[in-house]
Amino acid sequence: MNESINQRKLEHLKMAADESADRQKRYWDAIHLTHRALPEINAADVDASAEFLGKNLTFPLLISSMTGGDDQQILRINRHLAAAAETTGVALAVGSQRVMFDNPEAVESFRLRALAPSVPLLSNLGAVQLNHGFTEEHCQKAMDVLEADGIYLHLNALQETVQNGGDTNFAGLAEKIGHVAGKLNKPVLIKEVGAGLGPADVEILMKQGIHYFDVAGTGGTSWSRIEQFRRVCEDAPDLGFLYQDWGWPTPLALRKLAPLRDRITLIASGGIRTGVDMAKAVILGASLCGIARPFLKPAMVSAEEVVKVIRRLKKEFIAAMFLTGMNSVSKMRGNLSLVRTDDPE
Repeated sequence: MNESINQRKLEHLKMAADESADRQKRYWDAIHLTHRALPEINAADVDASAEFLGKNLTFPLLISSMTGGDDQQILRINRHLAAAAETTGVALAVGSQRVMFDNPEAVESFRLRALAPSVPLLSNLGAVQLNHGFTEEHCQKAMDVLEADGIYLHLNALQETVQNGGDTNFAGLAEKIGHVAGKLNKPVLIKEVGAGLGPADVEILMKQGIHYFDVAGTGGTSWSRIEQFRRVCEDAPDLGFLYQDWGWPTPLALRKLAPLRDRITLIASGGIRTGVDMAKAVILGASLCGIARPFLKPAMVSAEEVVKVIRRLKKEFIAAMFLTGMNSVSKMRGNLSLVRTDDPE
């Protein structure tokens, strides 16, 4: 058993739960929505439902990737998240499943379909592992364990740069991602982990047949900062702090990707903390909004505590729909007329 990856998962959990990991940049606060004093709709008729990977959601929320591994706390967290996702009708993505290939006992933390039979579930592996022996067979196995509807291949060049002994050979990955996507019978989704996706990267991957992108921008949890606390290096000892806010803020990434929106599906994550933030992300073109850190501490307690957070977010999101005069998510998505015209583009 490779203890290092499993131990790293536990260290990541502890550090991510700490308030200092959340950069709280509040980039969403720079966007102001147009208030409708006369919305001309009945709040009771607002329909916040959405569709993702052929399944219905009660509102466009994805519980974003957090963890997995051979540990009872990790097992409880993932099971609480899965049960809460099913109860509330939202999507769930698991943390990186690389650990289960080094530690077979970690597989149990990803066997979640029985707890969430009707909602979208996403597997997760680091794309860079395709340069270290991983193939479509590994991706398929990860999906089989979760009984997933698709798989995230995450891009984390900054995290790997700061991490002790990180995997930084990203050469030729686009072609390998395309090869894997062509072999699997379920969608490959590309996700950053907190530094954002810009048009150049998305356009390269579109040519490889990728249609789903989670921009996962800067503004929330900083993995550069988290890895800094684990970093042991005499050269550039503060590298993680220097780059802790590096990258594309999520709202900016969505704006830059707007010209491509008719050909791809965008997921917004990175610094989203309220239902109002979610509404702004949808207005900027996101089909789904990913949130992770606000669920971490509740998931350590129970599924019921996670449900409370989800229900709060849904109420906030529906309020934003009503106050902008929108009675469906489809009318809201990409509707930039809802952004106040005195705001900078």
